[in-house]
Amino acid sequence: MTISVGDTLPAATFKEKTAEGPVEITTEQLFKGKRVVLFAVPGAFTPTCSLNHLPGFLENREAILARGIDDIAVLAVNDLHVMGAWATASGGIGKIHFLADWDAGFTKAIGMDIDLSAGTLGVRSKRYSMIVDDGVVTALNVEESPGKATVSSAAAILEQL
Repeated sequence: MTISVGDTLPAATFKEKTAEGPVEITTEQLFKGKRVVLFAVPGAFTPTCSLNHLPGFLENREAILARGIDDIAVLAVNDLHVMGAWATASGGIGKIHFLADWDAGFTKAIGMDIDLSAGTLGVRSKRYSMIVDDGVVTALNVEESPGKATVSSAAAILEQL
């Protein structure tokens, strides 16, 4: 079943690499009592993700926060070391959370998994963005193609806020 607007996100635990080392972040810690923008990418360091999707959220971070959002997070089915390296390379450390859904547990639970084995990536996340209010999805934008970042872009989120 794919998550929809009005649904509550399932409980999950992500990994994030911080300056203090690896930490676990639960969905409750991330979403409880907050408005959060969560966007997901098929893979850290992949072309569309690194050149288009992530930069838009980093460049528009302040504008998004100014519209009542408490936090921004990017999620990928990668390990926490890859996500940490991507945070460093992109200049995103301390600006947004770089969450590793290492086993695709959360991604599968919300029905956003996609098999990209033909492109040598294996099971990954579909590209999407959502606005989450206290754990409830209030906006959801899913790309039809993993190689595009238009309906799930930061610009699209700004229009929804």
